[in-house]
Amino acid sequence: MNEQIRHKLALLPDQPGCYLMKDQHGTIIYVGKAKILKNRVRSYFTGSHDTKTERLVSEIVDFEYIVTESNIEALVLEINLIQKNNPKYNIMLKDDKSYPFIKITNEAYPRLLITRKVVKDKAFYFGPYPDVRAANETKKLLDRLFPLRKCKVLPKEVCLYYHMGQCLAPCVFPIPTDTYTQMAIEIRRFLHGGHTEIQQNLTKKMEEAAEALDFEAAADYRDKIRAIETVMTRQKMTQTDLVDRDVFGYAVENGWMCVQVFFVRQGKVIERDVSMFPFYNDAPDDFLTFIGQFYQENQHFIPKELLIPKEIDQDSVRAIVPTRVTQPQRGEKKKLVDLAGKNAKISLNEKFELIQRKEDRTIGAVDRLGQAMNIPKPIRIEAFDNSNIMGTNPVSAMVVFVDGKPLKKEYRKYKIKTVNGPDDYASMREVIYRRYARVLKENLPLPDLIIIDGGKGQVDVAKDVLDNQLGLDVPIAGLAKNDQHKTSELLFGSPLETIPLSRNSAEFFLLQRIQDEVHRFAISFHRQLRSKNSFASKLDTIVGLGPKRKKELLKEFKSLKKMEEASIDDFRKIGIPLPVAENLYHDLRMGKIDKKE
Repeated sequence: MNEQIRHKLALLPDQPGCYLMKDQHGTIIYVGKAKILKNRVRSYFTGSHDTKTERLVSEIVDFEYIVTESNIEALVLEINLIQKNNPKYNIMLKDDKSYPFIKITNEAYPRLLITRKVVKDKAFYFGPYPDVRAANETKKLLDRLFPLRKCKVLPKEVCLYYHMGQCLAPCVFPIPTDTYTQMAIEIRRFLHGGHTEIQQNLTKKMEEAAEALDFEAAADYRDKIRAIETVMTRQKMTQTDLVDRDVFGYAVENGWMCVQVFFVRQGKVIERDVSMFPFYNDAPDDFLTFIGQFYQENQHFIPKELLIPKEIDQDSVRAIVPTRVTQPQRGEKKKLVDLAGKNAKISLNEKFELIQRKEDRTIGAVDRLGQAMNIPKPIRIEAFDNSNIMGTNPVSAMVVFVDGKPLKKEYRKYKIKTVNGPDDYASMREVIYRRYARVLKENLPLPDLIIIDGGKGQVDVAKDVLDNQLGLDVPIAGLAKNDQHKTSELLFGSPLETIPLSRNSAEFFLLQRIQDEVHRFAISFHRQLRSKNSFASKLDTIVGLGPKRKKELLKEFKSLKKMEEASIDDFRKIGIPLPVAENLYHDLRMGKIDKKE
């Protein structure tokens, strides 16, 4: 604990509020809430903790806090701060998925659609369906049972759906609007649980068709009945009412929490959502944070009722989710909450070992890598590699790994501007200077470790740039390869020496991943650039062909091969003048002949 934290701890108020933990770069890494700020924040820096909490505390170099009037205000503020700052140690629900609905449009001849947006257009919406396949199967079934129109714009003649018996073709035939109104009513009744009545009607029609020896129609009715049975009996768990509700249960073990949500729609449990994450406070408090994020900004459909465990603060849930909140004490609803909790515990037990293994391969590997190099834990690693062929189109690439995982949105590509010929050292000097001069200028986060895909020469160049030109003190290591072009050893220190790492260790595997990834990224960029330049250079030699016409050719033909196979008339069709089209045709054909020879 540093002196700044020690002084701030003494000034903490005994009031509710939120606290924001920061790392050495000033980045917010964790946001929490507390009924009494003084007690909660001090608890991080006193006593013993589990491994993951120790990892969090080891990165804290400063903190801020915001006092609120109540615990509920603190909860709402915490959710907003998490959404704004994306702290890496908080529960992050990033799937932002929206579940599909079945929609009956509000038109003279309505259509049946699958949509993920609910808008106020006087249409009827049914769902949501967490299982997209179930939504599509239900729509296919309804298309077979109710021949609503399918075309967005009415065509001038009947289409295939009419011949399949799935459309009445209002585009051609004068179908009364009452017919469609009645079908829409029956669809709504079906989706609200009235499929049994429709199934009985179909059974009656099947029997009548069989008696009339119309076996083709009878078989069609039979298939529809079976389709209803398949779609509607897939879920056995039902409620006697038809209320849409979400049922929450959770379990905790070894500092991890698993939350299970059962989605009950029209009285049936149609799907579940499973989330698993580490938590750092009291389990009920972090469960509240989870629910707040779960429904934040319409991430999930809010049903008529939530069922939650009895130990959760009901008033807090009501404050963040605008719907009825119930804590059942007995009966079928209580059984559902208990079942959700039981499933959460089973999932947690089954997956805990896998989670631990994943942690070992990422954050655990980063911990041990820092220990082996005798440097602070390298949470953020930036790695560089150069690529060129005989000095042509020289490029460099940088990849970023945070907590042992690639952060692809921060990868960067560099065209080498100041180097002529195959000079790997000069290329590395340029790209290291460009990268970290910009980091300083724009106040971007510095890495905890820089890895150079290369040996002593490249590492020395990078050190010289950072030490003597930019005045930065960042650990730099090199990754050497063996004769099979595989990661061989980690070079670090002054002077450089091999850091002993077991070839079977997670940290060595992490270095292999980093080296392979930066090499892949550099090579792919070089190929992309070389291909583009090769294409441009062949067209540059053709008289009368400027940038605009080259762009039109690329847009139309996509590749040189297709241009070589095109005729003069093909070029004329996209606006190329006749003399230029002739030059283009003859020059490309000559190039094609040369290649064959």
